[in-house]
Amino acid sequence: MPTTKSSGVVMHIDGGSRGNPGPAACAVVVKDAAGNPLTAFSRFLGRTTNNVAEYEGLLAGLDYALRQKHPNLKVFSDSELLVRQIQGRYKVKNPDLKPLHQRAREMIARFEAFSIEHVRREQNREADRLANHALDDADVAAGLRPGPANAATLQSPAAYRKGAFHLPHALPLAEGEEVDLEIRRKR
Repeated sequence: MPTTKSSGVVMHIDGGSRGNPGPAACAVVVKDAAGNPLTAFSRFLGRTTNNVAEYEGLLAGLDYALRQKHPNLKVFSDSELLVRQIQGRYKVKNPDLKPLHQRAREMIARFEAFSIEHVRREQNREADRLANHALDDADVAAGLRPGPANAATLQSPAAYRKGAFHLPHALPLAEGEEVDLEIRRKR
């Protein structure tokens, strides 16, 4: 496989299932070569295995890069199986993965330069968080967990100084998570 040129796009992909098989989702985080965010997206897949979800993440990322005409792509995944199969180092024995692997190889052949590397889960946090968020949203839609209308309320005292609110401790929120904010004066 050719290596990606420095002007290429960098992509982190992930897929996961709760149960194996179970409810599954995939996610893709795309940045330019300088590390500037281009896009990020996730998708609920229904019931499938973790390995199928990982492949669906790769396919979604490849599809995005091809549609956006990014000819040079470097992919990072925390799935050693997926990475080694795409690199040709592991055989694809699972019949559910064979057509996904074939589709991925056909799409990869359309890039000028492509590489894929295995990374530790800690280096793939954003894609992992997005995949889990898609699973959480599916749980809410299925009524398995409370949604926004009855979500938990976080309360914390805060002091307003120099144009900003200062909290005495961190709130249990994910990076980039959006919340509704209501401010009340203490009496």
